[in-house]
Amino acid sequence: METGDLSERLRSHDPAVGLRAVGALHRLAEQVETAAVARARQQGWSWEQIGDALGVSRQSVHTKHGK
Repeated sequence: METGDLSERLRSHDPAVGLRAVGALHRLAEQVETAAVARARQQGWSWEQIGDALGVSRQSVHTKHGK
């Protein structure tokens, strides 16, 4: 789904269309977060630094991404 298409779907008056768009946004955000965390770790960032940047605890981000 392209960004413009997603933007249109989010403005839809049909709840089913809007909710599917929200689901797509959640999946996209998870993918972007995973990639950003991986880059940060590759560059030597600590779990605390990453957690601070995401607004969560280091334990939370490590539990989610520390494989």
